Amino acid sequence: MKAFFSTAKLITSTIKPKPSFLLSPETSTTRAYSLIPMVIEHSSRGERAYDIFSRLLKERIVCINGPINDDTSNVVVAQLLFLESENPSKPIHMYLNSPGGHVTAVFLYINGSCTTHWEKLLDTMPFLLTPIGLNYHCTSLSFVAYNYGCVVGLAIYDTMQYIRSPVNTICLGQAASMASLLLASGAKGERKALPNATIMIHQPSGGYSGQAKDLTIHTKQIVRVWDALNQLYCKHTGKPIDVIQKNMDRDYFMTPEEAKEFGIIDEVIDERPLTLVTDAVGEESKQKGSN
Repeated sequence: MKAFFSTAKLITSTIKPKPSFLLSPETSTTRAYSLIPMVIEHSSRGERAYDIFSRLLKERIVCINGPINDDTSNVVVAQLLFLESENPSKPIHMYLNSPGGHVTAVFLYINGSCTTHWEKLLDTMPFLLTPIGLNYHCTSLSFVAYNYGCVVGLAIYDTMQYIRSPVNTICLGQAASMASLLLASGAKGERKALPNATIMIHQPSGGYSGQAKDLTIHTKQIVRVWDALNQLYCKHTGKPIDVIQKNMDRDYFMTPEEAKEFGIIDEVIDERPLTLVTDAVGEESKQKGSN
């Protein structure tokens, strides 16, 4: 197959400001990319430079790289809406290489002691909120966590379902946590993974620090999100809800073949199929590829 950009020149020696979707949520600074390649296109009107991700967007390719955070969600949603406005009937190709939402340790502090299992909060809260338990057994309660990937990721998910353009999803590297749901929610028959990719599903985590009664409110919200995610996985994989709940109880890693069996993807691919060949390659190359 010919080079992807048949009329473009790839330049890697120019350092440009990083797009917002390459920002990490924990530092709000640029990720460790030393260079963002620039594509120089020549036409009768002269030259035009694109960063590589903007050039891919012209081919209706959306990339989700790294943790899913507010910046990622905002950019991807805008890209999907733009591509739909350009051509509602033409597919969008979404490439996923993401660990999902950014997760840090989850701690439950009760009277100064610490546990790293947030699920214990669900078992502990009914006891703590009894008048005796609250007054005599709990003098300090704090639940601290940081994972909003499933919440902001659902904005991407909803947009994928909202737009009329079909979204073909392709996993390379990894699609974990919220990224695995985005992978599964692609157009039926067009959900793919490369042979060495890793797919992982698990329950959401989250947290809040404050008064005991406020903790119960936020705990219920976490459980509500968990139930919603279970239903979405059930919808897109075709698996019974009890199977989804059992496998999402802990980190559940899958090979592409296992993910296909689970219903998250439809096909494992070794090379680019014709359905993913963009207009930049040209009709001649498409015909050669079919021979």
